[in-house]
Amino acid sequence: MNLFETTRLPLLVAPMFLVSSPDLVVASARAGVVGSLPAANARTVETLDEWMAQVHDDLSGEGLPWLFNMIVHSTYDRFDREIELVRKYQPSIVSTALGSPARVMDVVKGYGGQVFADVITPGMAKKSIAAGVDGLILVTQGAGGHTGRYNPLAFIAEVREFWDGPLGIAGCISRGADIAGMLAAGADFVVSGTRFISAKESFAGDEYKAMLVGSGMDDIIETKAVSGVAANWMKASLERCGISPDASGEGKAIDFSGDISTANKAWKDVWSAGQGVGAIKQVQDCLAIVDEMHVEFVAALQRINQLSERYL
Repeated sequence: MNLFETTRLPLLVAPMFLVSSPDLVVASARAGVVGSLPAANARTVETLDEWMAQVHDDLSGEGLPWLFNMIVHSTYDRFDREIELVRKYQPSIVSTALGSPARVMDVVKGYGGQVFADVITPGMAKKSIAAGVDGLILVTQGAGGHTGRYNPLAFIAEVREFWDGPLGIAGCISRGADIAGMLAAGADFVVSGTRFISAKESFAGDEYKAMLVGSGMDDIIETKAVSGVAANWMKASLERCGISPDASGEGKAIDFSGDISTANKAWKDVWSAGQGVGAIKQVQDCLAIVDEMHVEFVAALQRINQLSERYL
């Protein structure tokens, strides 16, 4: 089943660490796209239980899909308790990060849900397909936070040589024209993160949102200095924390043990954004963002139709 056949736009709001909230998930779904909730944003499993209950209760009666994102890394010690919440609330899609999606397959497939995997290379895509995923999300160069390294057009083309299932693209999707372009290139849906950090319903603070409004592409820096892994951050945020983007990040390692939503981790103090940040002109509610992207998407399709009359 293609969950995006019934949405207003073929768009998934990315599960963003310390940013995505239950309110944003619900608002996204009601605006006509698919919202997502990252498990790691909840300080405790008990809080996560409350959040998932809220989303489930608000959306299940309306038949609206939503996505739950799980870390499956070996250091993440809440996995067993979180997979039981997946069994309980049965989100439409479960996406996995930092490990094999095989760990969630039995539970999610058991209730008829779908499993998507974030991948940054064709090799990772093949491993995820072998594990039995229903969909792939290609994370490409310019994405906010931990980023990919490949151009989206080349990445889509290569993966389409061996995968004809649902394919999403993440990275710099901030305008409706971006959606049209990725569909034309062979994607089935897109994932947008940065544009929705500025949504009123997100957990991001006022200073974070103000910095987004004041930033453009030149204000985004890719560096390993923060976490030891290549990621995109706002330059002003790095400067405020006294972090040089030229630092190698050597010796840093990803560690998802303990309470990562409140611990003194890099993502709390340094603010990420993707290269599409220039599309953010003001803080808006989620519905207004989707409305704008829909208008832009329709206009892009109309341009394509006009071009088809010329070239076909």
